[in-house]
Amino acid sequence: MSLMNSKLHYEGVAVPYKSQKYLEPKNPVGTVAELFAGVGGFRIGLSRAGWQTVFSNQWEPSTKSQHASEVYVARFGAEGHSNEDIATVGSIPKTDLLVGGFPCQDYSVAKTLNTSKGLEGKKGVLWWEILRIVKKNKPRFIFLENVDRLLKSPSSQRGRDFAIMLKTLTDEGYVVEWRVVNSAEYGFPQRRIRVFIIAKRISEVDGWSALDPEEYIAHSGVLARALPAKPKDAIRTVSLKQSAPEISESFNLGEGKSPFASAGFARKGIAYTLNVDANYGGKRATLADVIAKDADVDPSFWVDDKALTQWKYLKGAKKIKRVHKGSGEEYNYAEGSMAFPDLLTNPSRTILTGEGGSTPSRFKHIIQIGSRHRRLTPLELERLNGFPDNWTATLEDGKSVSDARRAFFMGNALVVGLIERVGKVLASDL
Repeated sequence: MSLMNSKLHYEGVAVPYKSQKYLEPKNPVGTVAELFAGVGGFRIGLSRAGWQTVFSNQWEPSTKSQHASEVYVARFGAEGHSNEDIATVGSIPKTDLLVGGFPCQDYSVAKTLNTSKGLEGKKGVLWWEILRIVKKNKPRFIFLENVDRLLKSPSSQRGRDFAIMLKTLTDEGYVVEWRVVNSAEYGFPQRRIRVFIIAKRISEVDGWSALDPEEYIAHSGVLARALPAKPKDAIRTVSLKQSAPEISESFNLGEGKSPFASAGFARKGIAYTLNVDANYGGKRATLADVIAKDADVDPSFWVDDKALTQWKYLKGAKKIKRVHKGSGEEYNYAEGSMAFPDLLTNPSRTILTGEGGSTPSRFKHIIQIGSRHRRLTPLELERLNGFPDNWTATLEDGKSVSDARRAFFMGNALVVGLIERVGKVLASDL
């Protein structure tokens, strides 16, 4: 079903994005608990797939102001929402699906306990809070999202953090699949690359121990059905037979490359992995599809000629003389050129958290409309992620959110249409 009022709707991509709105599903297929909720991207996408979110948690530890949580409450209401450190939340409702776009941190194991508590991680590391909830609630499905560097962190033990995640989830009775996804390769107007992780309770997977890993990764898995792909190399195995503390200490030690490829499947004791290419033949949206009318753009977003010179310099190729802080030696720091302006005929580059503000930047977007140049507006950034127009414009008390803060929200957000597509497949597996 589609809850979007738009002129075109295809393969989960809607253009133009104007007039999108959020609606709760009338006949929910299942219940969701949303962790690290941000401004609600998971909830919007899953609602379009028929899921009802009954619990959410959003807490920003580094700031007194909780703007993301306030936006979340302004759009969804306060019922079932928690604005506190997840480590202090004693219990959450049991749901069919647990989701979250969790921060990428160090997941090493601090110690083991000879008690029923099992493993403990380093204090403040959020993976262990997710695992705590999984252990207690045993959701049927888990759907997580992270930056793709998770598969190769930390630099001293490439892939160790992801191996610990796979180990602890499979030990809790789940089969796990993952995929690195570029949203533009599935028709969306932004080149946003993230890793999606789906875990299913073993009881939900018939013949889980005898599944053909390559067939599951390429055809029958949740991600294969939601986001079709084709293998590009041979499948290989990664052992997960060691304990989590042993993995923490010795996994891939001294190797320069992670053993985890862009897609994979894990069951107890072993992971299977290979690289895949997107297999999508549908329509494709571009940056032009989200651009607002000139009359709706505040004058502050237009770039004058003086500032444009600095924008061009920052985007261009250059060599900069720098001095090494340690040795004091001078060296040349080189940067290649970037597209200037950003082409409206292509999907946009990834939105970063620093997208807001008028200061010229190498990494912010700048577009050309006629003979003039301007930055992207918060509304256009929302559209690039598939959020309803002006979703982040106001707080719970009705106060306006700054343009820089709204851009920060979108730099931390996800592409809603991808969540919708995965959510529909999960709903079909209930």
